[in-house]
Amino acid sequence: MPARILDGTAVSNAIKDEVANQVAALTKCGLRPGLAVVLVGNNPASEIYVRNKVKASEQLGIHGELLTPPASITTTELLGIIGELNHRDEIDGILVQLPLPPQVDSKAVLMEVAPEKDVDGFHPLNVGLLSTQRPGLTPCTPTGVMELFRRTSIKVTGQTAVVVGRSDIVGKPMAMLLLNANATVTVCHSKTHDLAGVCRTADILVAAIGRPGMITRQFVKSGATVIDVGTSRVTNRADFDRYFRGNEKREREFAKKGSTLIGDVHPEVAEVAGAITPVPGGVGPLTIAMLMSNTVKACRIRRGSLIKMSDQTC
Repeated sequence: MPARILDGTAVSNAIKDEVANQVAALTKCGLRPGLAVVLVGNNPASEIYVRNKVKASEQLGIHGELLTPPASITTTELLGIIGELNHRDEIDGILVQLPLPPQVDSKAVLMEVAPEKDVDGFHPLNVGLLSTQRPGLTPCTPTGVMELFRRTSIKVTGQTAVVVGRSDIVGKPMAMLLLNANATVTVCHSKTHDLAGVCRTADILVAAIGRPGMITRQFVKSGATVIDVGTSRVTNRADFDRYFRGNEKREREFAKKGSTLIGDVHPEVAEVAGAITPVPGGVGPLTIAMLMSNTVKACRIRRGSLIKMSDQTC
């Protein structure tokens, strides 16, 4: 029996509808949430992603700004830009699009973002709040995955979860969120012995390693829920045939565009999994939806006293 497809686009749309209603209520109180996105240089992939973020904010009624300093910017100059955004009261959320140019100290830049405006949830203060189960801003992608579980009735409590990948952006916070939700969690990485064997223990398997099609059916227990965080582009015919031979829809897309998307999970896993996220249309849309949600959350946290003063229903 084919796996149940977990529709990230549908869940994302539901979250955005809720955010739009929250923004409308706040705006009536004179408190329009604001998001500033900083994109350094001219990375085509990042430009597309950032445009989608700014477009989404505008559609939901959030004030959005895009700052585009040159690729030659120094760490000191970029820290200055972040400092100015920290002091602007109409900006509730600051997002620095990664990767940054090699001459820029990325850790220093992310540390400069005020924790209460850190809508990516990367600041050590927010990481600490997450690890101690206190309210704060949490990373968008893993938080989106948790929303997907909640809204599609995927059980987490008491389940065995395996996260493949230990990045600060996805792997580590994903593991912490699962642990906070009472799953038993294992984090795997490049040094893990018998990776396939460990993955086969999982009721919930999250793949966040950035290696296209690496998670094959040998990694997956029958009936497991598989979350595919990866996104890679297949551009050559041999790779396409390895992953998508016989898939008519993908064949048409590949013939038209010369490429197609694949995640970290091989398409054959849908034959053994109980539920699975597609690529595209799975985790990706949730990331932007949670960025919007975090911006509203940051607004509420920062301006809580004003909200209470203006209207108890805001």
